[in-house]
Amino acid sequence: MSRKSLKELLPELTARLKESGADDAHTDASLILSRVLGFERIKLYTKDDYVPSENEMRKISYFAKKREEGCPIQYILGCAEFMGLKFFVNESTLIPRPDTETLVEEVLALSRSHGFGRGLDIGTGSGAIAVSLAYYNKSLDMTACDISIRALDTAWWNAYENGVSVTLVMSDIFENITGQFDFIVSNPPYIKSGVIPTLEKNVRNYEPHRALDGGKDGLHFYRKIAADARNYLRSGGLLAFEIGYDQGRGVFGIMSSLGYKDVIIRKDLAGLDRVVLGYL
Repeated sequence: MSRKSLKELLPELTARLKESGADDAHTDASLILSRVLGFERIKLYTKDDYVPSENEMRKISYFAKKREEGCPIQYILGCAEFMGLKFFVNESTLIPRPDTETLVEEVLALSRSHGFGRGLDIGTGSGAIAVSLAYYNKSLDMTACDISIRALDTAWWNAYENGVSVTLVMSDIFENITGQFDFIVSNPPYIKSGVIPTLEKNVRNYEPHRALDGGKDGLHFYRKIAADARNYLRSGGLLAFEIGYDQGRGVFGIMSSLGYKDVIIRKDLAGLDRVVLGYL
């Protein structure tokens, strides 16, 4: 890409990304330019006579190539928004998705109505669930675990940047967890192993497979967590899962068979099954 003013560069970059199949090429182009130039997006239009330096153009070209290859824009920018908060993300963590806000909102409401104090987030990744819960309910004492040390580093920064305290534990599910909790929440890997090769390239080639692969039927981690959580939940404690849109009945059955009470399925804003929760 040659040096041009923003007035010429933005539509050129938009066309380039659109040709590569980007869903929202204009937004991606403006985000890349804002990231490199340090401008708010509105300044791309109010300062459209600005001509990026050669060094800035090299960075713009690099990020554009990454996006053309399918790298998610959140990884290029290094951050994503979730629950109105900013979260750092990288290729050791899943990108927080709006669907997961349904889980957080359900647990937030129940934590307040039941007076819950201590919670555990299993497989925290970027920390989006644990940090959001701690941010919006200051009375919560949150612990979060993950098997990836890089993910825990990212979660630590996200807790720090959002001004909350979360106890972080490197643990394969409950391996290094001690104590009792009022609630346990998890968005575990739930994609069937055989489906992963068919996912869109931005997910398949960039997001960590360990955080996606839920075993042959996608329910492996629900069985494991629901069974073992009985040893870590206080009587009357809550277990809450995010699920895939077609897994409601399966997870409902797992929890019911293990003796959880008042098991219910909640839908997301699109009307799809998204959360299953029940009480010990």
